[in-house]
Amino acid sequence: MTEPTRRSLLAAGAALLLVRPAHATPQAMAEAIRAFAEGAAKAQPGRVRLDLPALVENGNSAPLTVAVDSPMTPDTFVRRIAVFNEKNPQPNVAVFHLTPRSGRAVVSTRMRLADSQTIVAVAELSDGTFWSARAEVIVTLAACLEGG
Repeated sequence: MTEPTRRSLLAAGAALLLVRPAHATPQAMAEAIRAFAEGAAKAQPGRVRLDLPALVENGNSAPLTVAVDSPMTPDTFVRRIAVFNEKNPQPNVAVFHLTPRSGRAVVSTRMRLADSQTIVAVAELSDGTFWSARAEVIVTLAACLEGG
């Protein structure tokens, strides 16, 4: 198989931009979660804690922390943590890759929020199971507005 060229990658990216919806939807978020979970029927609730303010005054920078109950040993650890949303331009917010050497299964970041919505965190454990948590957030000043 040959290496893709810069031109072919740009052309493929342009084609994807043409069919991409302007805003994520609850259905798009569910599809993104299903793709992350590699077709698993459903991520089980539990073992994941999603800390996000219930009320965000400015959607340009909302803090969030995801923690997963795991000993983070070579036999039992968190492989990946992903964050999803239902109303931003894209349903995928971030994917964090961890190893037993990470020490703790905790990640923190800031995200932009286009509107009040549900945020979902999903963790993949080394045994192949998927666990999740969700949080509702109310945004008083929205971010991520396009062309308005």
